[in-house]
Amino acid sequence: MELVPGGRGEFTVLEGDRVLWDKHVKGRFPEHQEILSQLR
Repeated sequence: MELVPGGRGEFTVLEGDRVLWDKHVKGRFPEHQEILSQLR
């Protein structure tokens, strides 16, 4: 896992090339459980 600064208020969670969460698309930050459930 790696944290990469995005700039412009971006917040995207990736697993490899797979997007788990994109704040720009969803319009909000994720709850912890929303990310953890996708990693299982």
